Amino acid sequence: MHHPSLPAPLTEAELAMAEHELGVSFPAAYRAYLQEPQPAKRVFQPCRKEWGWDWGADRDTPAELLALPFPHPDSYLIANAELDAREPRLEECVDEQAYTEAWQAWDQEYEVFQDHKTAGAVILQDNGCGFYTLLAVTGPLAGTVWWDGRATCDLIISLSLDHAGSARPATFSEWLRHDSWELLPPGWGQSPPSTP
Repeated sequence: MHHPSLPAPLTEAELAMAEHELGVSFPAAYRAYLQEPQPAKRVFQPCRKEWGWDWGADRDTPAELLALPFPHPDSYLIANAELDAREPRLEECVDEQAYTEAWQAWDQEYEVFQDHKTAGAVILQDNGCGFYTLLAVTGPLAGTVWWDGRATCDLIISLSLDHAGSARPATFSEWLRHDSWELLPPGWGQSPPSTP
């Protein structure tokens, strides 16, 4: 698990530059957090590098996708299933070379599709084992916090204070008072019992 260091707070001028260059307006609570001298918890935050704005995580949403609205995971379920169904199979190809070429083309399409699942979001925390806490910064879901669990289950799900009810995604301010693991659905990540 990678813990972000505690960087200096961003100035209003730095935030305005980041928003202008990235084509986004950060949610108000996140914006205020980035200016706090002693924030409540450590999160990745934007830093200007020679190549542009970087959050310091081991992976980021491509800059060109950050201004796009963060998509609700339900919005791409059908497209995801269709893409999975089109994965090339060796027995359907004339030879191994044709299979390799078809699979590589499909894999490139798959990677682009995966990148679009986190469009409009930044990484707040690396939770280890390939799990990330995301903040939606654009679109109707801006200001809400999500769990990227694709490392094991290919799902991005809302972090919520009310999974038994509406499962409304937690806001950034709500998330600051909790650990991401506490806001997952009950039993999330537990293996089903094995059958005899």
